[in-house]
Amino acid sequence: METDHRELVQGTLEMLVLKTLALEPMHGYGIALRIEQISNGVFRVNPGSLLPALNRMERSGRVRGEWRSTENNRRARYYALTAAGRKALEQERRQWDRQIAAIHQILEA
Repeated sequence: METDHRELVQGTLEMLVLKTLALEPMHGYGIALRIEQISNGVFRVNPGSLLPALNRMERSGRVRGEWRSTENNRRARYYALTAAGRKALEQERRQWDRQIAAIHQILEA
């Protein structure tokens, strides 16, 4: 029986969050929604995973957070990519590309 996997591959959440924030600053719910939309519903980001990841990325200097009002006049923490975050995204993307190429070679062998 085939299951419907919507969990992110281990280690990819931060990379996808960084890529999402490269487009524009967003709050946590917006980040989760954008990842789900861009992946055509394949990936759903669990808030229980997203918020700790955002906190880690903020502590490491990859993102910067600030409280702002949303479109609905609610307060939310908006996150923006920093220069360190852009550099980390590029490094993670290169590593991911190498891994995908290696997996492809193994599957085609």
